[in-house]
Amino acid sequence: MTAAITIAGLDHVVLRVRNRGAMLDFYTNVLGCVPERRVDEIGLDQLGAGTALIDLIAADDTADRNGPPNMDHFCLRVADWDEVALRRHLESKGIDAGPVERRYGAEGSGPSIYITDPEGNVVELKGPPDGA
Repeated sequence: MTAAITIAGLDHVVLRVRNRGAMLDFYTNVLGCVPERRVDEIGLDQLGAGTALIDLIAADDTADRNGPPNMDHFCLRVADWDEVALRRHLESKGIDAGPVERRYGAEGSGPSIYITDPEGNVVELKGPPDGA
């Protein structure tokens, strides 16, 4: 059976954090992640973790989201981005996909959509960076 979606890899994981300083210290000084950018408006720190990102976001900024208390979502990079084919595949599996929006990921900004797995975890499917 051939998969309709080919995953290139993990793009990023977004963790909800209560103690920004302790989490930044752990991921940078203990694990060696590299600060990449900060978005003050939403309390987001993005850390380089090899070819992926670990995003830390203030727990209170995501209080209205469903899902586990410390996980906001994770993102998978889709190898061959084709929005029409992707939506057709997801619909055939009974999955309701959100709108395509331009979002930042490990390779830069590009198209992505959110879906939810059967247990309520939010999964972002991400296309190539702009211009790729």
